[in-house]
Amino acid sequence: MDIGLVLQTDPPARLLIDRMIRAEQAGFSYGWTFDSCVLWQEPFVIYSRILAETQRLTVGPMVTNPSTRTWEVTASLFATLNDMYGNRTVCGIGRGDSAMRVAGRHPATLDRLSQAMRVIKELAEGRTVEVDGTEMHLPWVRPGGSLPVWMGAYGPKALALTGHQADGFILQLADPYLTEFMIKAVRSAAAEAGRDPEALTICVAAPAYVTADDSPAALAHAREQCRWFGGMVGNHVADLVSHYGEHSDLVPDALTDYIKGRQGYDYSHHGRAGNPDTTFVPDGIVDRFCLIGPADAQLARLEQLRSLGVDQFAVYAMHDAVETTIDAYGADVIPHL
Repeated sequence: MDIGLVLQTDPPARLLIDRMIRAEQAGFSYGWTFDSCVLWQEPFVIYSRILAETQRLTVGPMVTNPSTRTWEVTASLFATLNDMYGNRTVCGIGRGDSAMRVAGRHPATLDRLSQAMRVIKELAEGRTVEVDGTEMHLPWVRPGGSLPVWMGAYGPKALALTGHQADGFILQLADPYLTEFMIKAVRSAAAEAGRDPEALTICVAAPAYVTADDSPAALAHAREQCRWFGGMVGNHVADLVSHYGEHSDLVPDALTDYIKGRQGYDYSHHGRAGNPDTTFVPDGIVDRFCLIGPADAQLARLEQLRSLGVDQFAVYAMHDAVETTIDAYGADVIPHL
């Protein structure tokens, strides 16, 4: 199982770069960032520095979207980094939540997302593709350019699109029951489309907070540092409820029940510890969606996720223990995986 690190591109960028270097030295193999250029700094500029100062780390957005950049610009960004540093990028992509809503726009439709994924991959890998009625290619892309495209999804139609088209699946929660449910949906869709279901890379992303022990005080502090995640996931769940209804056979109640107390969401606190819009998230959801506790407890959950077919766990590290969590994973988790 690969281990990734997910950070926000808050200034100073130098701190993020140093943390990615630290992560590679600890054995992490992927470095991810958010991609909402109003809320945080532009990630692709920072990726170039991360790649220049590491040797093995693969970098990419978790996740970009089809709307804030034209598709040929996104493809060119990835292809340029790959040409400079040797195919060390991955395109995580979704409909666009914070990047679009903070600007007063709506996330993309799944049809637009599907078109964007095809165009970005084709162009970045040097092939010709039609964009808005015009044939286009990047003539400077050398043979061998490769860009895996991994899609973030929760709902049944998005899971189906992931299986039909994407190279990988990003699931932003670490609950084993829901992980199993959604992996099955993606792989079933891949099989229906005549693809090899086992060829899709499965990436689970969630906060991990390594505590010194399992005392009530330590666990309580860790939960408060990670409660924001239930609110972030709740945005996507609220969309599913509005589209499919509160109790739908297409969306598990285990995912939708907890948002009943949700009162809205302010993106100025998005992905941050202490987010005041996430008080509705109960402790049980934090424990299910996140990895909290000593290293051995986290390792046990990771082994469970791996048994379900998860290829990578990406650590959201938006809390007050970024370096200690990186170091704990390097010393006590990664060597066992």
